[in-house]
Amino acid sequence: MTRKQANLSLLLAGAIWGMGFVAQSSAMDNLGPFLFVGLRFLIATLILLPLAWRESHAAPRTLQRKDWFGLSAIGVVLFLGMASQQTGLLTTTVTNSGFLTGLYVIVTPFLAVALLRERPHFIVWPAATLTLGGIYLLSGGDFSKLRTGDLLTILCAGFWAVQVIMIGKFSRDTARPFTLSAVQFGVCALLGLTVAMVLEPWKWEAIQAAMKEILYAGIFSSGVAFTLQAVAQRFTTGSQAAIFLSSEALFAALFGAIFLGERMGVKGYFGCALMFASMLLVELAPEWTKRAKR
Repeated sequence: MTRKQANLSLLLAGAIWGMGFVAQSSAMDNLGPFLFVGLRFLIATLILLPLAWRESHAAPRTLQRKDWFGLSAIGVVLFLGMASQQTGLLTTTVTNSGFLTGLYVIVTPFLAVALLRERPHFIVWPAATLTLGGIYLLSGGDFSKLRTGDLLTILCAGFWAVQVIMIGKFSRDTARPFTLSAVQFGVCALLGLTVAMVLEPWKWEAIQAAMKEILYAGIFSSGVAFTLQAVAQRFTTGSQAAIFLSSEALFAALFGAIFLGERMGVKGYFGCALMFASMLLVELAPEWTKRAKR
């Protein structure tokens, strides 16, 4: 897979997440946040297990203890990110949540430098700033006073940044994207269902009422999109990945306009333009630099 194909795969993942944002929010009318997280990732785990089993038989080496520890740690970080985001949606608006989640675009490059000594292409810094500004305008540029849900979503952005960095490292180290996905999904499902058993009521009628949202989130938002992330991040940097994945806010607005008749206004369209420009910069600037050195 080339870097361009990897970035396009991450863009597709962002589109799937953008489409699923409404499902995440509406499911909360019937289910608690931890039960929803547990069920969606249980479905995703069951989908990925056959692919992971097939992958293991074709792998050139067996995974070591440190590999299993790393993959499990990604699952813990995934759970913390999903739980804080999902719980935050109880007491914040979708607008605030979409913007604040996008803060990981800025956090990821700093973590890449601090933890991996990975120096991103210089264009990543202005592109990340453009992306953040685009998300802000896309959300309308108007936020209410920060509440508990907002603070939880800011915490979520930190977990997403860590997850992006860890996915990049362990997907390259293990070269097993399906196994990586299956393990992180399984750990996340186990933690979600365990916490839900202690803190939340379990009613089959409520699960049935939210089944469409659970299936979409489990099959597409989790099984497909997170696996695309695990596959594609072997061939690009964490900083670039964060910018392309943040397109979920862009696609959420687009699908909202198409399917729900929502309108963004002038600020929203300008925000879309900024995000699109940032992705073009990240994709084209490295090629321009190579040509200039020839």
